[in-house]
Amino acid sequence: MSNDQDNSKVFTRRAFVIGGIQGALLGVLGSRLVWLQVVEGRKYKTLSDNNRINLKMLAPSRGEILDRYGVPLAVNDQNFRVLIIPERSEDLEGTLRRLQKLVELEENSIKKVLETASKTAKFIPVEIKDNLSWDDVATIEVNIPDLPGLSIDVGERRTYPQKEAVAHVIGYVGAVNQSEIGQEKMLSLPGFRIGKTGIEKNFDKRLRGKAGTASIEVNVVGRQVREIGRDPTKDGQRMALSLDSGLQQAVQERLGQERSASAVIMDAHTGAVYALASSPSFDPNIFTTSLPADVWEGLLADPGHPLTNKAVAGQYPPGSTFKMVTALAGLEAGILDVKTSVYCPGHFELGRDRFHCWKSGGHGTVNIFSALAESCDVYFYKLSLEIGIDKIAEMAHRLGLGQELGFDLTEERPGLMPDKDWKRGYFGKSWQPGETVVASIGQGYILSTPLQLAVMTSRLVNGGKAVLPWLVAHDEFGNKKDRTQWPAMNINQDFLKLVKEGMDRVVNHPTGTARASQIKQEGMQMGGKTGTAQVKRISMAQRAAGIKNEELPWKYRHHALFVGYAPIDNPRYVASVVVEHGGGGSSSAAPLASDILLAAQRRAPANKPIINPLTFDKDKKELQTVVFNKKEQP
Repeated sequence: MSNDQDNSKVFTRRAFVIGGIQGALLGVLGSRLVWLQVVEGRKYKTLSDNNRINLKMLAPSRGEILDRYGVPLAVNDQNFRVLIIPERSEDLEGTLRRLQKLVELEENSIKKVLETASKTAKFIPVEIKDNLSWDDVATIEVNIPDLPGLSIDVGERRTYPQKEAVAHVIGYVGAVNQSEIGQEKMLSLPGFRIGKTGIEKNFDKRLRGKAGTASIEVNVVGRQVREIGRDPTKDGQRMALSLDSGLQQAVQERLGQERSASAVIMDAHTGAVYALASSPSFDPNIFTTSLPADVWEGLLADPGHPLTNKAVAGQYPPGSTFKMVTALAGLEAGILDVKTSVYCPGHFELGRDRFHCWKSGGHGTVNIFSALAESCDVYFYKLSLEIGIDKIAEMAHRLGLGQELGFDLTEERPGLMPDKDWKRGYFGKSWQPGETVVASIGQGYILSTPLQLAVMTSRLVNGGKAVLPWLVAHDEFGNKKDRTQWPAMNINQDFLKLVKEGMDRVVNHPTGTARASQIKQEGMQMGGKTGTAQVKRISMAQRAAGIKNEELPWKYRHHALFVGYAPIDNPRYVASVVVEHGGGGSSSAAPLASDILLAAQRRAPANKPIINPLTFDKDKKELQTVVFNKKEQP
């Protein structure tokens, strides 16, 4: 009996010990479970979700660009593309080769994908091909299980409906370079494009918007199962420009009749730019896809420089269009007045140098009116020495020459208006009287852009207000900027009237250099000034041999210029035209300016308010009424 009791006690103690050990183990296990599920539950839930949920960055829609009436200039079209995430494909090149058997895929595209994948993080999707057809999409989707890492993405492609007509103003978008990505992750999205030129570049951040994210559940082979959640994108802002797309199209077509030319039409009072064109142009749509090497090389080799926006970046001697500057400087300095006359024998002697007038036989006795109307060089040669280059330069700066105007295109160039200090600082030499003589008629060191010449003319005919050119009317909040109150330049109104009278006679007087380009329509007549800018000086031997400028090779011929305004009695529209190597301003540039100023008055964009892009309904039927009437084309 005692043995049985002893055995029972031993069993009880062992059971107690074992039970205690088991209880302790259960306690430790329970504590660990509590720790994992309660304390660190959020952490491990996140880790678990990362195994089955992909966080996908979503590209925003780029903001549309419209003209002043709402006509689309830059929009987004649906674009199917195939992407690959390198880390999900054990054999990246092998996957690409299998894809190549299913859809057309060039060797260069494969090479580019491999290079991109080697330089970026392996989890970042790489675009293989875009603009897929629906058949290509269906073929790839059926074969997705055999193409690890591949997926079809529905993106957007930037499209420019007006093509060549607005290429230099709107610009184009292109792929992001490594140097441009910086800290902004959105720029690393496959196929993401940013503005490279024009409005697209200058207002890129406003147009591109902000990225969103989507949580995508995937199965074990990486196929998308469903979307779990989404943080929506913030699309880029829609923008409206001051351009009249119908007028822009008409101006571009008219410029196309010349080998190389540019033109600007702006509002003399508000500064609104209604048309800004450069020819030859290019189709910006070619830059939204893979640009063939031969097309790119052709654009670079074209002597007309189609990629250059010559309206804002072309810098030319202003020629005789500068004579109004010299005249105003002389009037303000008290050197000349309405009674001041000069005899022109066809040349001007200064020391041992002889400066020729464009009219070899001379103009005889001329005053300020006839000197402008007939573009007499000798009148300005002689008076410029009394005025001095510094006063001429000061007036040129007041009228907008020789400086950047803060325009809405980053391609804008400053031109050049020299004076004594400039030459001393640039060349280390003193200014010479002969340099003042040639500067007085817009030659020598002076350079100007067509945009600057339009601003100069606007300030001359709007009563001396320091108007500035612009394309974008509203700020990022949709508020319209005040473009009506421009500061006065404090130029005597009588002086401005004298110069304006001379410009009237250039076109509407029997002796005017542009009389053949008169606008006959009552109430639409124009005034202006012709100009011819020398590119290559004709030598004495060529002059003696009777060689004319039009007989020289095209690249050595003079540039033809014209600045004009209309209507004559109440100037509203201002135009500047430069025809590269076009010969004389009266024969090439003036007829072109006459055509486009007539078109501007017929369309009368100044009488129609610009839309608010943030509230405009682009589906309104009124858009049909602003299509350019072919009968009004110049």
